[in-house]
Amino acid sequence: MESEGKILKYLLGVIMAILLNHLCVVETLNFSEINMDLQFSYTDEPVHHIRRRSADPVEYIIFVEMNVSETVAINKIRSSVTAVTLPVQVDNSTEITSLNISTVCSLNETQYQCKCEGQFVWPNDTCHSYEVCHDVTDGSCTCINALPTDGQFCQVLPLPLSKYEYETEIDVSVFDLLLVNYLRNLVRNVSLSFTLSNNINITDIDLTTVCGLNETVYECKCEEHHVWPNDTCRAYQVCDGSVGGTCGCIQALPSQGSLCQRDIDECLFSPSVCGPNSTCTNEMGSYNCLCSDGFTATNSNLPISINNTCRASTPSTTTPQTPSTPQTPSTPQTPSTTKATAPLSEFEFETEIDLSFLDLFLVKNLRNLIGNTRLPLTLSNSINIKDIDMTTVCGLNETVYECKCEEHHSWPNDTCRTYHVCDGSVGGTCGCIQALPSEGPLCQRDINECLFSPSVCGPNSTCTNEMGSYNCSCSGGFTATNSNLPISINNTCTASTPSASTPSTPQTPSTRTTTTTTTAPLSEFEFETEIDLSFLDLFLVDYLRNLIRNLILPFTPINSINIKDIDMTTVCGLNETVYECKCEEHHSWPNDTCRAYQVCDGSVGDTCGCIQALPSEGSLCQRDECVFTATNSDLTISINNACTVTTVTPSTAPPPISSRPTPTTTPSSTTPTTPSQPPSSTTPLTPTTPSSSTPITPSQPPSSTTPLTPSTPTPSSTTRKTTITAASSAPTASSAPTVVSMSLTINQPFDTSLTDSNSANYKDLSGKIIKALDASYSKQLIGYTPGSTEVRDFRPGSVIADYTIRATSSNLDFTAANTAVSDSLKAQGIILAEDAFARSEQKDFTTGNFYPLQKLDLNCIQPDFATGPIKWTVNNKDPALDNTRYTISNNSSTLTVKNTSESDSGRYSCIIQTNTIPYIQWQSIIIKQRPTIIVGDKYRVFPCDGSTVQLRCSVDAGYNVEWVLNDAVQTSVPASGSDIMLNYTTKSCKEETFTCRLKGLPTLLEYSYSWSRVTVNTSTENYDCANAELGIGKTDQEKTGICGSGFKGTITYSCKSHVWTPIQDNCILDVIFELKNIVETLLVVEIPEFMANLSSATAQNNVNITQSPATVQAIVDILFKIANLSQDTVINKPVMENFLITVNIIVSVNVSDTWKQLNKGNTTENTSIRLLDAIEKISDRLKDEFAINETSIQLNRIAIENSFSITSTLPNSTTEIVIPQVPNVTIVTIIIFTTLDNVLPTRDTNNDSRKSDVLINGDVVVVKVNQTINNISFAFDITNQSLRNPQCVFWNFNLDGWDSTGCEVKPLANQTSKITCECNHTTSFSILMSPFSIDNIALAYITYIGVAISMASLVICLIIEAIVWKSVRRNDTSYMRHVTIVNIAVSLLIANICFIIGAAITDQEQPTSVGRCSPAVFFMHFFYLALFFWMLISALFLFYRTVMVLSQMSRAKMMAIAFIVSYGAPLLIAVITVASTAGPQNYVSKQACWLNWDESKALLAFVIPALTIVAINLVVLIVVLYKMLRRGVGATTQPDEKHALVVIFRCVAILTPIFGLTWGFGIGTMVSRNLGVHVVFTIINSLQGFFILVFGTLLDNKVRESLPGKLSLQKLSSNHTKSTSAGSSSTSGLGTFFQRMRQRNVYNVSAANLSSPVTSSNSSNDSYAIMNT
Repeated sequence: MESEGKILKYLLGVIMAILLNHLCVVETLNFSEINMDLQFSYTDEPVHHIRRRSADPVEYIIFVEMNVSETVAINKIRSSVTAVTLPVQVDNSTEITSLNISTVCSLNETQYQCKCEGQFVWPNDTCHSYEVCHDVTDGSCTCINALPTDGQFCQVLPLPLSKYEYETEIDVSVFDLLLVNYLRNLVRNVSLSFTLSNNINITDIDLTTVCGLNETVYECKCEEHHVWPNDTCRAYQVCDGSVGGTCGCIQALPSQGSLCQRDIDECLFSPSVCGPNSTCTNEMGSYNCLCSDGFTATNSNLPISINNTCRASTPSTTTPQTPSTPQTPSTPQTPSTTKATAPLSEFEFETEIDLSFLDLFLVKNLRNLIGNTRLPLTLSNSINIKDIDMTTVCGLNETVYECKCEEHHSWPNDTCRTYHVCDGSVGGTCGCIQALPSEGPLCQRDINECLFSPSVCGPNSTCTNEMGSYNCSCSGGFTATNSNLPISINNTCTASTPSASTPSTPQTPSTRTTTTTTTAPLSEFEFETEIDLSFLDLFLVDYLRNLIRNLILPFTPINSINIKDIDMTTVCGLNETVYECKCEEHHSWPNDTCRAYQVCDGSVGDTCGCIQALPSEGSLCQRDECVFTATNSDLTISINNACTVTTVTPSTAPPPISSRPTPTTTPSSTTPTTPSQPPSSTTPLTPTTPSSSTPITPSQPPSSTTPLTPSTPTPSSTTRKTTITAASSAPTASSAPTVVSMSLTINQPFDTSLTDSNSANYKDLSGKIIKALDASYSKQLIGYTPGSTEVRDFRPGSVIADYTIRATSSNLDFTAANTAVSDSLKAQGIILAEDAFARSEQKDFTTGNFYPLQKLDLNCIQPDFATGPIKWTVNNKDPALDNTRYTISNNSSTLTVKNTSESDSGRYSCIIQTNTIPYIQWQSIIIKQRPTIIVGDKYRVFPCDGSTVQLRCSVDAGYNVEWVLNDAVQTSVPASGSDIMLNYTTKSCKEETFTCRLKGLPTLLEYSYSWSRVTVNTSTENYDCANAELGIGKTDQEKTGICGSGFKGTITYSCKSHVWTPIQDNCILDVIFELKNIVETLLVVEIPEFMANLSSATAQNNVNITQSPATVQAIVDILFKIANLSQDTVINKPVMENFLITVNIIVSVNVSDTWKQLNKGNTTENTSIRLLDAIEKISDRLKDEFAINETSIQLNRIAIENSFSITSTLPNSTTEIVIPQVPNVTIVTIIIFTTLDNVLPTRDTNNDSRKSDVLINGDVVVVKVNQTINNISFAFDITNQSLRNPQCVFWNFNLDGWDSTGCEVKPLANQTSKITCECNHTTSFSILMSPFSIDNIALAYITYIGVAISMASLVICLIIEAIVWKSVRRNDTSYMRHVTIVNIAVSLLIANICFIIGAAITDQEQPTSVGRCSPAVFFMHFFYLALFFWMLISALFLFYRTVMVLSQMSRAKMMAIAFIVSYGAPLLIAVITVASTAGPQNYVSKQACWLNWDESKALLAFVIPALTIVAINLVVLIVVLYKMLRRGVGATTQPDEKHALVVIFRCVAILTPIFGLTWGFGIGTMVSRNLGVHVVFTIINSLQGFFILVFGTLLDNKVRESLPGKLSLQKLSSNHTKSTSAGSSSTSGLGTFFQRMRQRNVYNVSAANLSSPVTSSNSSNDSYAIMNT
């Protein structure tokens, strides 16, 4: 008991100390009796700690927090508090009225729990934010498994909840009308009230509206006892009769507003709506009143109502009847009946209608139509048009778009000031502007002020109305009271006073008229504006402070604006390392701001003078309302010693700079718009902003950002950046500087270090850019504010620098300035791209979250200064080229992505061309990764025994899900992360379908990815395996379950030995699964941060990752995507280090079993090969020299010269790499792996080396060199000494296997434990028609020797043809023959030159450079095809002369056909090939400068035309031989028959190479890697130029005759000259053929003139082995 008293004593002492001194008390108490340690501290409730000036009692709520070391102390404290007798009087003015323990927090075994005491509970938000350990009742709980981080404690139990009534409309879509009937019956038969939960009851449910197609018309009909309201019936087409202004059917579904409303039964009203003595009958939308028997309406002409009641009928007076006329009995009187509706209100609407016309005469017709319309015009019983008027006509006036007002209309003042006026302004209004306002009113009808009463001009005056104004003139004999002021009701016209005249001069009566134009008086508005100013040095802040203090107020910048007050409020900047915002003298931060941020000075009266932040919103420092002091400071302030205003003397000098942070200042000024004199009628007086395009209304004060440029020059050395925040109640007269956002593009690869503003690379590049921009813009950009350039960031796309400048206008001419900037940066080694500059601003084309499959509309708003056409780009690509995914509106202002996917994430740019540079608006759109909802098996069977089954649903992080059964959300419990578990009892033993769907995203429910279903069935059959989650099953049956806590994915189970046993694990660690989703939409600039997160996550979860094949595969997929993404940037050491840290973990020795599982299956999809590919790709993008060492990986990137060698420093590895000769200084990257032998597969290029005795018996080395190295030597340690027959291999990604081509084994004589490998990869020519790369030095020598001979022969051939040209072109046949020879020679010569260039590029770069190879490949492709088409022309010409002997074709026609076909067809094929493959960069092979084969099969664009021409030429040869054989058979009696056969064989031998038939061997190179086939192809076709020289030129008789030394040449071919009936002729093979053909057909023609044009078509094929595609 004594200890309890001590506790109570100290507790009350703490509270009293707080109340009396307002100090924080911390006290430590030690009680030896119970061995406990108490620590007291307190916090006060924020809203109750405000000092008041009155003597009213103030109530404080104080929270005292106690930390105790033993649980027994809690009971002691609880007893002490209970024993206190309240209230406790502390002193005369303070008492404690209540004392309670609210919260007790302690460890409960392994969890920290906070429980509420007594009548205290945790509020609803806290219960949902933390895990509860008790049930939640009425939205509150009493226990949570955490201590709230915001310092909140249990609250007093709230009062009973109020009862609220809600009415909700639910839209239901059905596919069949019978479902509507089903729903109608369901609603009618439901028993109400219906309880959803403890606190929700449904009291009424009703079906109101049914919409659907009625044949071809869409109708919305009301259900029974429901009607559409009056407004809706008038707004839409009614499809039934209207009753009382309501209707039951409309031909539309209203886009807003209510649906059908329940009909009101007016007959139930009291008193009765029909009055007494009547019967009321309710009708839809109305009611019917009927008088009772014996009663009639008071006024039979009006409907019966409470104002026209039924009264007793008066007996009618009858006229005495004539005896001759019998009286007809009167008919009983029928009670009068009337049908009444509730009286309708009358509303007046004004509507603007926009009409578009194609011709102006239609506008005139409309004007006449409106002018002749008689008003009012009745449209229906309830609508009358009282007035109709045409206000505005817009259209092109030559080249300018103008909007003109109709007669008696004008544009209002604000519109005239916002847009360019194309006529004079009158009274602040205008009649024409050069734009159609996007919002606001159109032309307004002019108000005739002269009709006002009393007159605006006053008495004795004449008022004349004018557009936007009026004119007042005094009547005769009257003048204005004050002739200096305009005539108005305040300056009326008075009778003129006769002027005194000289006696000698008679006074002539005169009439004086004073005329003035008056505008309506303008209102006076007062604005307060805050202006933010940024300074580069502190002395400018002092300068501004003195400038403001010495300013004489009010200050009038223009006639209509007066600045009444201006004040500097706030200065923000760095104080050493802390950012502080301090208030100026007589200013302070308000209470809320001081509590929200860290205070850096003392608080006074809940305000403060300094905080360590610049608030993102809300007010800045506020002026103290008054500065008062006591009249007598020695006495207590009271009614007798009041406070008086203190005179504050402005300080002549500011506080020392050392005591203030780098400033951000905020002056404030108040400016009423009080003109000192009435403005003229041409000067509108309206509050304006510095930008004429934004009129200001008094309800929204403007704000602007204005840098202050003082007369004092800015110092050249700038150490800090200063920001100034100022406030001004009215815009200043001078134009405020405009912030212009710009971008420039640099031609260099993007470096990931440019994403870090603290990196040296970022600072160096941004510094150079700022210096060049500021220097050039200051000299050549009019309106630029010197020193205002600021680089904001860098982004990829080459390198794009975003920067801002300040200028006095947004309409700037950058032409000369940007040229100067480009020259300046070029001098510093920074090369800009063509059209590098652009105005660039980030805009919101659309807002919100974006999900896959949704339609995305992006709207681009065109500013006034950019009037050119709009063009869209998506990730720098033109979306107009892909109309399957994108649509663009007619005016190009809206881009629509039809069905979004994750790949649509990126930068969307709207580009508008201005006069000088493009204006780009852009937004980065992120399409969220579509969720993966996993529920396991979609069909499960459970025993029908009433047991509980578990349905688990897993979803990606960032999404929430819920279980639904029959459209009712089921109560689920959290499983792990975002997973949930539903416990369901199989009571009914019937089939149920459960849906797990996304929670809180109803708009996504139409997409299948947002839900997944599970069908649960029951069975009474016997089973072998059972599980509450998987269900039951038979032996060997398989089921799919969900991974456990911390993993995402599925596990496949099999029923074995009565247990569900896992057989396949596809579970990915949660953190890796989330990173895998992130990488799908990762941007280049995000690579550094992402790789840091990946390496950290991998290192922290090392054990779990290495034991999970699915997780390892997911990491490899991530690394592969990073490697592909890195191709658009360069990679620095930190990124590569994180990359290798991750690789090192997943290839460690203890993961070998995991890799064996991953390498099973499809060879082309091996995870290990993707990993190796990723390593090679990313190592291509490294920059700088550095070294990285991990446990099993060593990377060295170093510059080498002459020769180079390096030895591995990894444990148990002495691998050595030697490069004996390096032609130039180059960068080499070497990566050594000691554990990849356990990771990579062992198959070779034929996929047939998967034997158990084939192993990778050493380290794996990756070598990347910028230049071609002909020879590299590797010395490897032999891991397993027992293995024999070593091979040196490299991984061939094209053939998907280990390849030994070009590498040979050289064992070391003295070291049996080491093997030396020498690799020398060369280039061969057989790739022209082969997809294989045959790396053989002999083949390379054959290629280069053959091509060299061919090129020399072609040059000689062209020289000879030039010499003999005149002598060989005398007839058409000889002319066409030599034309084909010359074009074949030229085509082949150029093609061979391009091949040599491509081979040189290939030798320098591996993989080949797309940019450097593409031109060579294009021209090679074109000229090799031209060669084949000229050979085709040569063959067809021979066929034409052979078969169609009598036919003649002019030389011009033959030339036209030959050139069009031979050059036009190749050009068309080559261009189409480039266009179809260049986009994805699959035009050029990665192994050689030739057409791609692996990705795009572009090689077929050469092979197919070439082989087709070879086949045609072969057919021509067969036809020719057939003709010759027929001639031979018919001349069997001639003695030279044997000689004719010899000639035939000789012609075949000659025509085969000329027709290109040797290219037929290319078929063999396409299907075989056999070296012999490639050697034969290379030898025959590389010498094609030599064959053209010999058979096409030198063996031609006419050529030999024309050349000097012809005798010696004649002897060379004398054995081929024959004497025929035509005389001596050249028989160089084809000449003999023509001669014999003409003998056969009895034509006496000189064969010399028909020497074969085909001899020039001897084509050589070059075996391009390195150009494997």
